[in-house]
Amino acid sequence: MKLTGKYFAGLIIVFFIGAYLINIIAQNGVQLQDGQRIDIRREVRKNLTVKEWNMDAKGKKRWLDREATWNEDGYKTEDIEYAVYGQRERVTYEYNAQNQCIRENVYNDKNKLVRIRKFEYNEEGRKKIQYNYNPDGKLFSTKVFEYTYK
Repeated sequence: MKLTGKYFAGLIIVFFIGAYLINIIAQNGVQLQDGQRIDIRREVRKNLTVKEWNMDAKGKKRWLDREATWNEDGYKTEDIEYAVYGQRERVTYEYNAQNQCIRENVYNDKNKLVRIRKFEYNEEGRKKIQYNYNPDGKLFSTKVFEYTYK
């Protein structure tokens, strides 16, 4: 099938309208339903896989840039970034009973574990400290999160 200018423009318009609607839904966040809090962003991400594609200016050649996957509860479980040669980096996510990300495993282009990130949270449920470990379990560095309001 030959892509004409009108067809391609129509695809672009449909894409942007869809992205706009998803953005509106995602920004609405939490709403009450039957006395329970429902996170709309989490609801629309259940069992979702998003692939981001790059395309040349003529629309003839495309290549995968990123692929992200969310589980049945709407939490991101994997994020893969690609380069022209294949996988550049892969990150897997683990959660605790409060659905807070407590660990990220970072893999290189050969799918070898290169970094482990573990998180602590404050009383409000926000990230407090990030611990960065080498694959052998040795602490490499830490990052402290500070929250201030103006």
